[in-house]
Amino acid sequence: MLQAFAVFHVLISMALVGLILMHSGRDTGLGGMGFTPQSAGGTHIVERNLTRITMIVAVIFAVDTVLLFRWLQ
Repeated sequence: MLQAFAVFHVLISMALVGLILMHSGRDTGLGGMGFTPQSAGGTHIVERNLTRITMIVAVIFAVDTVLLFRWLQ
């Protein structure tokens, strides 16, 4: 079971790094590529969804890290 959590942790880590790298600094990342028209707030829908997905994966990563730490003690 520990090995499954370790493999899952590595996969979540890679996913989190990839999602973070997809973010833009200032209209240059995935949100600035012009996939969708800008909303009234000036933020692309794609960029907002990318932020939500990144936050969800970050929470999963944090919970998995705590579980692995507790398990290894």
